[in-house]
Amino acid sequence: MPSILLIEDDVRIRQSLARALAGRGHDVDSVATGLEGLEHVISHTPDAVILDLGLPDLDGVEVLKMIRAVSQLPIIVATARDEEAEIVSVLDAGADDYVVKPFSGEQIDARLRAVLRRIDQGSGSTTLEVGDLVIDGRSREATLGGDSLELTRKSSTSSPTWRSMSAT
Repeated sequence: MPSILLIEDDVRIRQSLARALAGRGHDVDSVATGLEGLEHVISHTPDAVILDLGLPDLDGVEVLKMIRAVSQLPIIVATARDEEAEIVSVLDAGADDYVVKPFSGEQIDARLRAVLRRIDQGSGSTTLEVGDLVIDGRSREATLGGDSLELTRKSSTSSPTWRSMSAT
């Protein structure tokens, strides 16, 4: 079941969209601010993000750029902004898709399936096993001889790189 983070400040839209996506088999977490969204991306690593641009604390484009600084997870921008220059700018900033409100739950679900399918096809197997070492790329967890390893993101590169801190 794909985990989706919905970053949307309008409570009615957030609740309605979360219900619609949960009804289509997604595990949905939702937050109302950009800062909450950034914290959630770092602490929970969802499979995809649906991001509104008009947030109360941070501009959605800045949130997009900050997520891109730490992750390549799929991001669909869902907003009322419909000017072509803005759409192009947001896609160039790193969004995987852009949908203009209003939209249906069915349409956003189809867009999620499309971006998740591309990620799954591009990454091949998400589990790597070498002897007793097992690395699950999707959950970003690793075990050595059945014992969990604590992993941290190495910040000196732009692509995800992991290093073992200690065995538990």
